[in-house]
Amino acid sequence: MTHLTSLLVANRGEIAVRIFRTARDLGLATVAVHSDPDADALHVRAADAAVRLPGAAPADTYLRGDLVIKAALAAGADAVHPGYGFLSENADFARQVQDSGLTWVGPPPEAIEAMASKTRAKQLMRAAGVPLLDPVDPATATPADLPLLLKAAAGGGGRGMRLVRDLDALKEALHAASAEAASAFGDGEVFAEPYVERGRHVEVQILADAHGTVWALGTRDCSLQRRHQKVIEEAPAPGLPDTLRESLHTAAVAAARAVSYRGAGTVEFLVTADGRPYFLEMNTRLQVEHPVTEAVFGLDLVALQLRVAEGAALPPAPPEPTGHAVEARLYAEDPAQDWRPQTGVLHTLDIPGRVRVDTGFADGDTVGVHYDPMLAKVVAHAPTRAEAVRALAHALAGARIHGLTTNRELLVGSLRHPEFTAAHLDTGFYERHLATLTDTAPDAGTAALAAALAEAAPAPDAPLAARLGGWRNLRSQPQTRRYTGAGTTYEVQYHPVDHPGVRVVSAERHLVTLEVDGIRRMFHVKRNASNTEVYVDSPLGSHTLTPVPRFPDPQDRTEPGSLLAPMPGTVVRVAEGLAPGSAVTAGQPLLWLEAMKMEHRILAPATGTLTALHAVTGQQVEFGALLAVVQEEPQP
Repeated sequence: MTHLTSLLVANRGEIAVRIFRTARDLGLATVAVHSDPDADALHVRAADAAVRLPGAAPADTYLRGDLVIKAALAAGADAVHPGYGFLSENADFARQVQDSGLTWVGPPPEAIEAMASKTRAKQLMRAAGVPLLDPVDPATATPADLPLLLKAAAGGGGRGMRLVRDLDALKEALHAASAEAASAFGDGEVFAEPYVERGRHVEVQILADAHGTVWALGTRDCSLQRRHQKVIEEAPAPGLPDTLRESLHTAAVAAARAVSYRGAGTVEFLVTADGRPYFLEMNTRLQVEHPVTEAVFGLDLVALQLRVAEGAALPPAPPEPTGHAVEARLYAEDPAQDWRPQTGVLHTLDIPGRVRVDTGFADGDTVGVHYDPMLAKVVAHAPTRAEAVRALAHALAGARIHGLTTNRELLVGSLRHPEFTAAHLDTGFYERHLATLTDTAPDAGTAALAAALAEAAPAPDAPLAARLGGWRNLRSQPQTRRYTGAGTTYEVQYHPVDHPGVRVVSAERHLVTLEVDGIRRMFHVKRNASNTEVYVDSPLGSHTLTPVPRFPDPQDRTEPGSLLAPMPGTVVRVAEGLAPGSAVTAGQPLLWLEAMKMEHRILAPATGTLTALHAVTGQQVEFGALLAVVQEEPQP
């Protein structure tokens, strides 16, 4: 037996934070590594010690095995956990860790090597009797072979994958897949296999020790994917016949025994619409979606990884599973814009309810450009699938996520979609339903009204007179506020007490209660520190709104020389003798505008000639109305 005392996690983000949590529970000291952009990241703050990996790009930092090992030795760690991604399935790195005298918390390098190439892994699995899809040689592919799925021989996570439905696109797709695979994994090998329409992605979690025991910890369904990357996962995979479930367990155990596996791993299968399973790959690491298996079996897989690495034996059989668990991956991305990743400050991440939240971010952290845009994994566990799905959807719908566009609305819509609730699962779900799921954004008009009412509400510590007199508007003079959100401008004209179809129950700076069509709802309103964005969360949905300044600088809106009304008001005076053709000097008062009980002078912006005058005494003007134009005198 080896007795570990200090653990370095060769990773970042939520998985590093999650591993540190278990390590602390087991009494292990923890060591983080970090790139320069991650210097103040949550995983660094969560560790007992941290070592810098100079640089920003993964190739210069988290993929530098030599620097990671040097960091472990310098910090006094005696074990390395790779997490997932980066170096987690790199056999050479595993060997180097062991050769340095450190304990590798993972499978033997030989097992990683055997499964590292999907092409070699398929040959090995065929010899072990595991069912496979027949490969297709891209050089001799015919229309009858279509559609084809190109896949990177090394790595995973959807990188290096391309779906080909047209032979004319095959050459370019091969080049693109190979280039992406080489960039992500350092290996550009790509192979092709038949693409199964409406197939299910089903996997089996396995755990093995060094004493001959191999557990098959049930199944997971991971069929809801975007760009071949998983979005929603659940355990157990619903609707599988017992015979199919048992055959998947048997095949997964056979795959593990074929390579003398040790530790946690996952064997992935494609299940056709008629229930035929085919081996896809074996991931020789902990999976992103491992929490759903932990929830169903009541286990801590990281703790078991560490104990297996120390040489402990597993009990002969795992505990019995209970209930159902569902996980959603919350990404900083815009599904409506081709899943475009988002960067910036995450001002708020608050997910209520009895759910597990694994995240690498806290309020105020920055989501950068260098790494995967996943913000968190949210997991619900309940006695039945229906209850787990409902609990997860409810928690995500009630979440407050401010500062970045995310896929939260897509997740809620997916979890509540009739196909998903009925467990009609396949990998083409988003191909069929993405347009609908991204076209159901809740109405922003009521959110804009709530934002305006919150802004108009006096602060709790305002003088009594301000708090009592805050709503003395005349019905004939509503307030106007403008916001922009998701490319749309909203102009809200509001009275303090009533609006068409809406009754104001109460309005405070951070909470507005409205009765909308007879239904009372609460709107939580929050501004970021710079007052450049307003976040409105309610049961009707969540919105990020940008306030349009009431009285912006006119020069920000027009060409030089145009004088606009900087606010709504009344023209009370025009300079004596002023008319088109008049000579004016820079700074000369031309007009006087009364607004908010004060007079405001409108000055000539430059020395030149007045070429237009649209204002007359007594005229009521709206914000932004063109009052006059001055043509600047040419410079000598």
